[in-house]
Amino acid sequence: MKYDPITNSLFIKNRQNFTNKLDKNSVAFFNSNDIYPISADSVLPFEQHRDIFYLSGIDQEESVLVLYPDSINPDYREIIFLKETNEHIIHWEGEKLTKSEASKISGIKSIYWLGEFDKILNDILKEVDHVYINTNEHYRQKVETQTREDRFIEKLKKFGGLNFKKSNPILQYQRSVKDEIELALIKQACEITKKGFEKVLRFVKPGVWEYEIEAEFSHEFLKNRSKRFAYTPIIASGKNSNYLHYIKNNKQCQNGEIILMDVGAEYANYSSDMTRTIPVNGRFSERQKVVYNAVLNVKNEATKLLRPGILWKDYHLEVGKIMTSELLKIKLLDKSDIQNQTDKNPAYKKYFSHGTSHHIGLDTHDYCDLEIPFERNNVLTVEPGIYIMDEGFGIRLEDDVVINSSGDPTNLMGNIPIEVDEVETIMNS
Repeated sequence: MKYDPITNSLFIKNRQNFTNKLDKNSVAFFNSNDIYPISADSVLPFEQHRDIFYLSGIDQEESVLVLYPDSINPDYREIIFLKETNEHIIHWEGEKLTKSEASKISGIKSIYWLGEFDKILNDILKEVDHVYINTNEHYRQKVETQTREDRFIEKLKKFGGLNFKKSNPILQYQRSVKDEIELALIKQACEITKKGFEKVLRFVKPGVWEYEIEAEFSHEFLKNRSKRFAYTPIIASGKNSNYLHYIKNNKQCQNGEIILMDVGAEYANYSSDMTRTIPVNGRFSERQKVVYNAVLNVKNEATKLLRPGILWKDYHLEVGKIMTSELLKIKLLDKSDIQNQTDKNPAYKKYFSHGTSHHIGLDTHDYCDLEIPFERNNVLTVEPGIYIMDEGFGIRLEDDVVINSSGDPTNLMGNIPIEVDEVETIMNS
């Protein structure tokens, strides 16, 4: 892996917190993701399933984690199964994890090759009262492909008589509250994103292409031990800045336009998520500046609302009020718009159509329970925007913040330029 080693104390702690919530005499299984084919002999780059990584630190295909804390056999209480390597595999694919390496990464003593899995599985299933399976229950999930986890669940069902429970409700909460080690990894991802952005500020000028900007980010990310973008980057100039998930990145940037860049680096599988909007020629027009500062005001005020005890739905209602106020100030809304709005169709939605925040961590849209109030060490984005189709541009600004036990959140991107004069000064230096 490109990233520096992570202390296994994080994974040991994560497993302990998880197993403490299991019913008595239960086993939980976690599988690596598949390697997905493209066609012929081509495949997509492997991405580890975030749950097995969270609980073990193992970042390799065809791995299985088994947690059976009440087993009478101490060797079965925590197990990692690995693909057994050989000289042929090493020659063609490079080295795979050894048993000792996997043990050092995870803090788990019992490491077996996958060839032993079925026998041990049979032994365990004869003893347990409950089997925890790991289904995807994220509120945004739209999975249409059968996963390795899905196939394993089908295999378990063939045994019959098993009492199934779900791991995901436990992880939904647990993963949303970050450990200090996790916060440091997310901060590192943010720092890499900062380096990319500052490079781009000095690179952009009229005539540059959106994909060239994407390439500058990519180069800087890789150079700083990030293996990839945390998500598909949005480099949207001119009217494209109004399209929320524009990813073509194939337009030439023209003098007088703005560029909306929604970009984040990953580090050690942890995501960052930044949006900045900059002028192609290094100077905002007066109109662009007015809208930009309105968005910045909303972002700053929305950030202050993120405190322990606040419910998700209440937070978004308050942000809507702040946005409405700003839209009135810049005359995109008037009193009649406010009089005619409804609870289901508030006036501000004409110019700000998406949510303000989402949890972030091992996934860019990380696990959370929307019915649980915010609490300390939740990490969220704050990303308001104003999109004006009639004027051919949209502006969005986004930072990643950590909720504190009291006071305002800590902005993990507080050192990334965002004020109008900061952006213009760097672009013209």
